[in-house]
Amino acid sequence: MRSGAKVAVIGGIFIVFAGGATYGAYNVLMGGGSDGSSQAAPKKTGPPSAEEIRATAKDFLAAWAGGDAGTAAQLTNNAVEAEPVLAGYAEDAHISEAKLTPGQPVGAKVPFTVSAVVSHDGQREPLSYRSELTVVRGLTTGRPLVDWQPTVVHPELGKGETLKTAQAAVPPIEAVDRNGKELTEEKYPSLGPVLDELRKRYGDKAGGKAGVELVIDSGLTDGTDRTLLTLTKGEPGRLSTTLDAKVQAAAEKTVMKYGESSVVAIQPSTGEVRAVANNRKGRWNAAFLGKQAPGSTMKIVTAALLLEKGLVAADRTVECPKEAMYQGRTFHNLDDFWIDGKPFSTSFARSCNTAFIKLIDDTKDDAALPKEAQDVFGIGLDWQTGIPSVDGSVPQGTGGEAAAQYIGQGTIQMNALNMASVTATAKNGTFKQPIIVPLSLDDRQPATASRSLPGSVARQLRDMMRLTATSGTGAEAMASVGGDKGAKTGSAEVDGNATSNSWFTGFSGDLAAAAVVDSGGHGGDAAGPLVAAVLNAG
Repeated sequence: MRSGAKVAVIGGIFIVFAGGATYGAYNVLMGGGSDGSSQAAPKKTGPPSAEEIRATAKDFLAAWAGGDAGTAAQLTNNAVEAEPVLAGYAEDAHISEAKLTPGQPVGAKVPFTVSAVVSHDGQREPLSYRSELTVVRGLTTGRPLVDWQPTVVHPELGKGETLKTAQAAVPPIEAVDRNGKELTEEKYPSLGPVLDELRKRYGDKAGGKAGVELVIDSGLTDGTDRTLLTLTKGEPGRLSTTLDAKVQAAAEKTVMKYGESSVVAIQPSTGEVRAVANNRKGRWNAAFLGKQAPGSTMKIVTAALLLEKGLVAADRTVECPKEAMYQGRTFHNLDDFWIDGKPFSTSFARSCNTAFIKLIDDTKDDAALPKEAQDVFGIGLDWQTGIPSVDGSVPQGTGGEAAAQYIGQGTIQMNALNMASVTATAKNGTFKQPIIVPLSLDDRQPATASRSLPGSVARQLRDMMRLTATSGTGAEAMASVGGDKGAKTGSAEVDGNATSNSWFTGFSGDLAAAAVVDSGGHGGDAAGPLVAAVLNAG
């Protein structure tokens, strides 16, 4: 220890203070003079001074370390919420022998490190992490106080949560791909939240034995506790998934090229998910849980609707002007391009917005698109994938809002899973609800669409997607993909963002994939290479 440092030992827990400060636990709190008298002091205002910040942090950490949760809580600006969390640190989490080391304050923030031991039934494991606290001025008392946040106790702790060490609620799992290859978060990092969900749902069905863990206890009974430290691993049960390790590896690698990106791959003939990968903040599985307008990738569904109603045919000429108006709202094509005297397949391949907008009135039904999305593509049904998923939404729109939906804007909400499924349905002709674990595992009943695409419609739709992948807006991105292939690009404008979200979906053989890159621009520029990399791996 460097010269001038002081060490306080309270209740078997060490507090290290830097800079030669003397130890005076709780005196600031009590406010008593040296002769035991109490004298009212004027209420202070303004930000805490450097000395107040240092002393408050010292006294708070000392009380916490000493197991005096009541006193530590009184040193915060929310004692009611703070006390049970602080008390549970030793009582419920069984954390002891902690060494708390404050760092150099940065303004009102005081970082500190924790080095401790978690003990339970004779098992001991070291625990270390970093956290920080902020000192503020009390609104009513004027005293300097720790601004209470659960993250003070542990950086991953949320409101209403506590730390707990006990036998795990469910056993661990050994998840394997469809060929029996083990899938771990260490090797496939973005699978972390997926594996967590699979363990919560199927840990008790996979035949394993629970171990002892330090967890963040959500206070719920739905298996949402999060493991921080494993004292005894238990015996994992083997859980088979539909994932393909090779395709998953390609998905993991390719999403790292862009921040805030997601990709999903599905086998059209079965609906089995072959890969799911995200590059997102906070381990968020946006590929399954995201809700965003999908841009022109939605034209797959719109084209199917128009083909079914006989309003277009792949080889029938349609208008594609520079702009089109629908009920007072004007729509443009990218860079105001226009196409003259060409068939609908060309407008689809080049993603002509106005060709679609001009046909809306002819459908004679504002609910036509939502019906097509649900009845044929399964969008909005209750998908039973095996983990939580948002299953798409195409609300009924009117006027200009309905027109925006035809080109994937407005109130439509999709994610990579939904759009990969849309492409899989176009390729297969029939919706197969996506699954990530076998339905037989828990007798889940899959969502089923009420009808398949008519054969002639499915053939035209696939042919237009093939044209898009070979000579349309998806050609550059799909150039490396061999065999029978098709695609659709999309760029979704988001309010407040200077750059559109990039969407891309495509198929190759019996594999379909979709990707989204937030603020990625044109679909073929960012999301397209992600889809191509995944299709090439399949």
